[in-house]
Amino acid sequence: MSTGGGPAANPAGGGVSTDLPAVIAVDAGNSKTDVALVAADGRVLAATRGPGVKGAADLAGSVRVLADAIGRLQRQAGRSGLPAARHLAACMANADLPDEEERLTESLRAQGWTRTTEVVNDTFAVLRAGLTPADGPAPCGVAVTCGAGINCVGVAPDGRTTRFLSLGTITGDWGGGHSLGVAALWHAIRAEDGRGPETLLRAAVASQFGVATVTDVAIAIHRGTLSEARDLLVLGPVVFELAGQGDQVARGLVRKLAAEVVVMAVTALRRLGLSDAAGTPVVLGGGLLAARDPLLTAGIADGLSEQAPQALMRVTGVPPVAGAALLGLDRTGAGPGAERQLRAAYTGGSSPWDAGLSRAQ
Repeated sequence: MSTGGGPAANPAGGGVSTDLPAVIAVDAGNSKTDVALVAADGRVLAATRGPGVKGAADLAGSVRVLADAIGRLQRQAGRSGLPAARHLAACMANADLPDEEERLTESLRAQGWTRTTEVVNDTFAVLRAGLTPADGPAPCGVAVTCGAGINCVGVAPDGRTTRFLSLGTITGDWGGGHSLGVAALWHAIRAEDGRGPETLLRAAVASQFGVATVTDVAIAIHRGTLSEARDLLVLGPVVFELAGQGDQVARGLVRKLAAEVVVMAVTALRRLGLSDAAGTPVVLGGGLLAARDPLLTAGIADGLSEQAPQALMRVTGVPPVAGAALLGLDRTGAGPGAERQLRAAYTGGSSPWDAGLSRAQ
């Protein structure tokens, strides 16, 4: 599933023995970074969580975040001062172009943590998390992730990949918590000043930020006391809550998000020639989709049923870091037994976090 910067020998790790843990798995997003140390049989030996990363936009900062996390993993596993693992599988936000993946790969490879290193966009972790051995020897599918932003990737049975630039509005994207937050504020202030229909968003947006009016929110963003990029993310759940209460403006935003998810998935299927392939998985992941909001999920299901009736919609049941670990186990030659063991660690009633492993914020 590599789209750039594939595995290559790491001179610093050339002497790593095969009795090392198999994989360091990384799911690095804008708001948090999950890292796990995984044995060859799929057992999760250690897990930790750190702050988000900016990917290729801040190579040094990204390396620091991962170095801190990997140090914690080694201490948990009693391996301080030893090589960390055989392979590093890093699925990272803000790795949107092949050259960005390559630069991140080189930067992480140079740390000598593992013998081989691969960096791909974090949406590939969502896709791998949604594909199982039951999908056959050459699993394929499309994944749409929706968290702070929205992205989509696809893989054909012959290994061809497709993806979108997903750089935001400048590349035609709408969706994710940021888009919902901006749209919620837009509708709320138009309701307040009379340019738009009344909506429960008007009171809810002001209340969310502890101010009297929506105008106060806009002025706070203008003056820099609130961040449009960061603070408006909290309005996404508000939109879903009010849509569930029947607010027509909020419901319209949820329907718009569903349509965006569908159009990305259907376009990826068409590009790969999979539009009419029976049972091709369309995997949904990221915070907004994994929450399984009834209106959003139903809207996506209806859209796929109409536009790609042969596709099989799935909401991933394991976190993206498990998808990264599965990509790593694939690279190290692990079999279905290791995959089952890994999935059980995240779905068997307790997560690695519940097992008392570190969750450093």
